[in-house]
Amino acid sequence: MIPMIDLGATGRNIVRLRKEAGLSVKDLQRVFGFATPQAIYKWQQGLALPTIDNLVILAVILGVTMDDIIVVQAGTPLDQTA
Repeated sequence: MIPMIDLGATGRNIVRLRKEAGLSVKDLQRVFGFATPQAIYKWQQGLALPTIDNLVILAVILGVTMDDIIVVQAGTPLDQTA
């Protein structure tokens, strides 16, 4: 099976972890230096993932590991005929 990142569950994780850390979307926007909060909203809605660099920063800010943020689910079986 090829594991896949569950974007929706990962987004919900980001929301939960952000709230547990007592941070607002505006707080994260300031930390990342984003002009608008749109990227953070996309992460939270499961429409996009943070880049690896931003994921590292997010983990540090939230006091968790990257594995605590990303939700991985079992994917489809590998095509053994190729």
